[in-house]
Amino acid sequence: MNKPRMKGVKSGSAPNYTGMSDVFSFGDPEPVLDNRLTDYTGIFSDMNGIYEPPISLLGLVKLLRVNAQHGPILGFKRNMILKWFKPNSVISNDAFKKFAYDYLWSGNAYLQIIKNKFGQIIRLKHLPALNMRYTTERSVYAQLTNRTIEPIKFNAGEVIHIKEYDPAQGIYGIPEYYGGIQSALLNEDATLFRRRYYKNGAHMGFIFSMADPNLSAEDETKLKNAIKDSKGVGNFRSLFFNFRSNKADAEKSIKITPVGDISTKDEFERIKKITLNDMLSMHRAQEALSGQSSGDSPGFGDLDKITRAYYNNEVVPLQQTMSSINRYLPAKLHIDFAIPEYSDLYPTSKDAE
Repeated sequence: MNKPRMKGVKSGSAPNYTGMSDVFSFGDPEPVLDNRLTDYTGIFSDMNGIYEPPISLLGLVKLLRVNAQHGPILGFKRNMILKWFKPNSVISNDAFKKFAYDYLWSGNAYLQIIKNKFGQIIRLKHLPALNMRYTTERSVYAQLTNRTIEPIKFNAGEVIHIKEYDPAQGIYGIPEYYGGIQSALLNEDATLFRRRYYKNGAHMGFIFSMADPNLSAEDETKLKNAIKDSKGVGNFRSLFFNFRSNKADAEKSIKITPVGDISTKDEFERIKKITLNDMLSMHRAQEALSGQSSGDSPGFGDLDKITRAYYNNEVVPLQQTMSSINRYLPAKLHIDFAIPEYSDLYPTSKDAE
């Protein structure tokens, strides 16, 4: 039986690769997980009668550390709410700080009503939003825990829950920044790509070509070693070859061709700037106040005017949302906020003129 022969190859001769193509695949397969953060699955109850949130709360927690802007901006907004908060006998400054931050990152915030034996409210205890769930029992909430298999259920009416409005369902809130998650992830992706590019050193830095037939083997080895030793973290791998041609011009016998100059070949700075602007927009954050700079303007402007506008247009509505817990409290235990002189709620006589 005759053995099959390669096309274009004669018996006893070297293979002819003319017209043949080689296909190469670079890199390892990577799972695409980012979309899970933005999947809206709807509201469903499990076998324990627990309603699952429509989005991943654990994913939102991880998102807080995705880049240098998203988490710190939420922290800044929390601090602005806390700045004018007046602690009272039932809720401490620390509990209210956690309560406000939960509302900002998850769109949900929870407090447990603690009563004495006479049925009087003596304290409001913060309950972490990450583990809180609504049950199929009316006004009953549960807390997931690693200590027990079954969730801890609270009595009906024992938990105060404030949430962002979601037109698709009325059980859980959705954070306002939800539509900007992809921009936050793109910002992280651009940064990680840049870091990997610099760290692994497996990219072409430059091509060092020569056409010198008189270069000794010893000198060529020294030159190769010098180029090889320049590789390291933050540097790129380079290529050296010598044509050893007698026909090359003396002026062109040595040529350096840059390859790995990513500063002019990628969109890193542009992506970072666009995604930063997206995050400032999705949080309605003032860059002059929140410590972020998009680089679009040479200065921050009038900080007094910016502070006043931000307080009146952003902080006050958030404070009013936080104050909705007052409907669960007697008048003497209502939470309250200090009002600066530039508030639009109570304009001064100068502003009213």
